[in-house]
Amino acid sequence: MKLNELEAPAGSRKKAKRIGRGIGSGWGKTAGKGAKGQKARSGMKPRRGFEGGQMPLQRRIPKRGFFSRNRKEFAIINVERLGEGFESGDAVTTDILLSRGAISKLKCGVKILGKGDINIPLHVVVEAASKDAVKKIEAAGGTIKIIHERE
Repeated sequence: MKLNELEAPAGSRKKAKRIGRGIGSGWGKTAGKGAKGQKARSGMKPRRGFEGGQMPLQRRIPKRGFFSRNRKEFAIINVERLGEGFESGDAVTTDILLSRGAISKLKCGVKILGKGDINIPLHVVVEAASKDAVKKIEAAGGTIKIIHERE
């Protein structure tokens, strides 16, 4: 076989549709664009979401609130859960909470909230905590250290 003998398999190459080449081609006059209107004009490509002058859906639906793209999402645990499964003086870190199943997903770190009570002193090292949670942990004789958030 020689290079000049190579051919594409039958049916694999389709001839290009030559539009606007006269009435005999079958694609003459309006060249498949119908009659008049915005879509029949040259260079027609309306912007994304354009609905022909009608108020677009994105502007019709109500807007509520604000969503920050830089929001840090924490795995949340309450003070009452810290008392379960820990003994007096234990260190509580994000890795320990994750390994024991107290939190299911780490996200940007752990935040402790103040729901419930704690009566054993713990040494807690987490990424964030509410003021109420800090008070309750320190009132029980424990310490809390807030570390920088995980990236």
